Amino acid sequence: MKKILIMIAAALLVVSTACTKADFEDSYPDPSKISTTTVEKQYSGFLSSNREYVLPYYWNYFVVLRTTLTRYTQAVGWVNAGGQYVPGEAGIGAYWGTYYTLMAQYRELEKVYAATPADDQASKRIYMLTAAIYLYDHTQKLVDLHGDIPFSEAGMLSTNGGDYEASLPKYDKAEDVYSKMLDDLKAFADELNTISVQAAIQTGFKNQDFINGGDLNKWKMYCNSLRLRMLTRVSGTSTFQSRANTEIAAILGNPSSYPVVSNNDDNIQINVTNQNSPINSQQFQTGLEDWNGNLASKAMIDHMLANADPRLRAMYEPGANAPGVYAGLDPLLLSNAQQTLVDAGTVSLYNRSTLSRNDYFPGMLINAAEVSFLKAEFYLNSGNDGAAKTAYNDGISQSVKNYYYFRTLSNDNVAGDLTPTDDAEIAAYTAMDQIAWDKATSTAAKLTLIANQKWIHYSVVQPYESWSEQRRLDIPALTFQVDATNPQSLPPYRWIYTSNESTYNTLNYDAVRANDKLTNKLFWDVK
Repeated sequence: MKKILIMIAAALLVVSTACTKADFEDSYPDPSKISTTTVEKQYSGFLSSNREYVLPYYWNYFVVLRTTLTRYTQAVGWVNAGGQYVPGEAGIGAYWGTYYTLMAQYRELEKVYAATPADDQASKRIYMLTAAIYLYDHTQKLVDLHGDIPFSEAGMLSTNGGDYEASLPKYDKAEDVYSKMLDDLKAFADELNTISVQAAIQTGFKNQDFINGGDLNKWKMYCNSLRLRMLTRVSGTSTFQSRANTEIAAILGNPSSYPVVSNNDDNIQINVTNQNSPINSQQFQTGLEDWNGNLASKAMIDHMLANADPRLRAMYEPGANAPGVYAGLDPLLLSNAQQTLVDAGTVSLYNRSTLSRNDYFPGMLINAAEVSFLKAEFYLNSGNDGAAKTAYNDGISQSVKNYYYFRTLSNDNVAGDLTPTDDAEIAAYTAMDQIAWDKATSTAAKLTLIANQKWIHYSVVQPYESWSEQRRLDIPALTFQVDATNPQSLPPYRWIYTSNESTYNTLNYDAVRANDKLTNKLFWDVK
């Protein structure tokens, strides 16, 4: 942590609203002059500081995800190798460090905000509300990877006047971090319903907010959809179950006060509009494709083929030497047999024109299909089968349309022309799923249908959420080759902490050292 704090001290970013790379670079000042920043500029710098883990950038996909989550979820196929279920330090450390850079930026925003006059604080409150929502989205992801994390005392180097020792943070319990975030998000949801933003402030906020463009209603949707996701994540625990049921019912029962993302036009994402801006997806190609990181998995392809899934041709393309044939790589084959298939060019790939070579692919945060599947689970567990079925079908339709929408953004056609879908094809597919729903004889069977659809929808686009949901539900029931060469013979339940923690934040790390094991489940993983 001390190493990370030093890096953060050298890289405190103050980023203005930028349309070009030069504009961004001009806004990275010398840390000694950080006092010249403003709430507005610091806000944009905060949002920008982890953009490479929202937009599909090289390091996240190639270094972090390629050897971990996309494999653990079988979103991709890969050639088996020894030690494949142990997350590497390069990936763990990069993700951890980027989160704490984001946290340091947030603390600096708090510091700048606290130093402004009271009247200015009141008028600029919208910046603090929305910054916290964004921070909590990514805090949830880090907790869901590791469990306990430094939170309440984290990112305080600048606030503590550069005192490194005083800024080494304790670890907060994962349950406590969730409680804090859920409490705050509930309060934010109510405050957003009453907040009044002056016209001049709104203009500045619109310019600085490159996520929702200053749209307060979309920030409400983001807030409440994030609450829905987090409440669902902890809904199976004895500590949170009652709260989750009550608050989800309140959210879904009062859409005027607590709107959620309900259609694809509402999706919370970072849109790419200018290829000369740092807000782009130009690194998606190397991030996903290098070293065969875009191979299709047998489990996902088989499911989509068996159900005539219209997403198949939008999400995948046949291998170079298997025209018209969709086939995924079997994880249970021996590695030499797998490599032979890969070399033969018969394994399908993620559709390069839809995904990896789409320079306009958005940075996804929360979307309508995800929310619909969360709704479906809640209604199902509440005994409202009709509402669950409707939400389930909505999610499928929204997911199909979203993948075809991605292709319309693309500036690439290496995969060849994509036959568009239409309402009739989507209706035929959802009709098949309605039959499957009606034939399901138990809540567990219907939950399996929901979880399988969620898994396909997440694919390589939302792998962090996919891994969390699979651990929580144990669905889909995936099989993996046992790695007899390593004590970690199957995918882990969590990531261990970066080695920098034991080296530089030793005293605080020692308090969690005993639980720092790949085999330890998170508090919400109760199945």
